[in-house]
Amino acid sequence: MPFSLLGCIRVQDSLKGRLITEDDFKWRLPTREKEGSCEILKYVGGVDLSFSKDDSSIACGTLVVLDLQTHKVVYEDSSIVRLHIPYVPGFLAFREAPVLLELLDKMKNNAHPFYPQLLMVDGNGLLHPRGFGLACHIGVLTDLPTVGVGKNLHHVDGLTQSRVRELLQSADSPENILPLIGDSGLNAIAFRNQVMIGPPIVDVP
Repeated sequence: MPFSLLGCIRVQDSLKGRLITEDDFKWRLPTREKEGSCEILKYVGGVDLSFSKDDSSIACGTLVVLDLQTHKVVYEDSSIVRLHIPYVPGFLAFREAPVLLELLDKMKNNAHPFYPQLLMVDGNGLLHPRGFGLACHIGVLTDLPTVGVGKNLHHVDGLTQSRVRELLQSADSPENILPLIGDSGLNAIAFRNQVMIGPPIVDVP
């Protein structure tokens, strides 16, 4: 099927209507005191795509699950695919999500005991030109809470690269962590990193 930008807009708008932006998960963070009968967050997954240096249409999708209590990898899977949908700014999910969703579906269909309770996605969430990035897209379709971890900052909601750099340089934090609040109150976190040119952005849908 040929790529249709109008079709992507319609799908994206439809999925955006199903997005849950308030805490609605069935687990709690590990604490010393018990808080009700809900389960403890134990399995955290991460998904990403890497691309061939020789052919950008060839990609390797990877899913890794970490046991948060032991800090050990308990599951990993990957697949090498050829992508036929082009990269269009604002619509990365239509290029990458199918590969990552297939890995998650495979794990879920096999009733794997380490299926993630929380998923970290190499891509933006709400901090996105259309307010619905790759992390949101995958979160809605898997019904999983997701955290978007973007390498590049989209200039949206009053947050720009220069503004974030200035805030990072002036921030007095031993952990090199800077909360970011957009004009609309949208929240994200930037990390000061000595290696990367741009600060990695953690964006929670």
